[in-house]
Amino acid sequence: MRLQILIADDDPHIRELLRFLLKKEGYAVKEAEDGEHASLLLEQEQIHLAVVDVMMPAKNGWELCKEIRKFYDIPVIMLTAKGELEDKEKGFLSGTDDYLVKPFEPKELLFRIKALLRRYQMVSSAVIQLGQTQIDRKSYEILCGDDKRVIPLKEFELLAQLASHPGRIFTREQLLRLIWGSDYEGDSRTIDVHIKRLRERFTDRGDDFVITTVRGLGYKLEALSS
Repeated sequence: MRLQILIADDDPHIRELLRFLLKKEGYAVKEAEDGEHASLLLEQEQIHLAVVDVMMPAKNGWELCKEIRKFYDIPVIMLTAKGELEDKEKGFLSGTDDYLVKPFEPKELLFRIKALLRRYQMVSSAVIQLGQTQIDRKSYEILCGDDKRVIPLKEFELLAQLASHPGRIFTREQLLRLIWGSDYEGDSRTIDVHIKRLRERFTDRGDDFVITTVRGLGYKLEALSS
């Protein structure tokens, strides 16, 4: 089965360009001229990655990205004519994985698509490898070289979530929803406490990964070796 990419953009020229580029690379392409149409395609089709324009009618790119984050586990690249820091921040708060400002070089978009798809392939694997650290999502065990570690369930789920998407920024609210569920009544300090514990437990794995605080946004895990 070919990987299927959704292009959501109200500019027909952009859609035509990306359709040509992606089909040439062997991807299947679905197109939406606005956010509502994109939502419908996401329900009907198996989409593996979405390229989303910010300024669209019916439902804008930020709204669509939040919806994708809530209901689907696929990478998102946002396209926008706006390059200001505030707009980028809004994009990442909406849950985008990457951000490209128009006008863009088509080959650069292709490189970013391929990198994101590679990164997301880790999610389907039961074992996440970060250098000499191995996270086994079936046994809930962590192997650090020859040292096997078992940690509390919520800490494990939090670490596995971050490690499944190295380099991606998660807000505290996103992590609360993903790990504790949307009906959890606690506040975002829960995340801070669990991140602190994870850092303390894995201070000796600094050559493999670090959990970084992204000021004003949340956290991300950076893989330091392969």
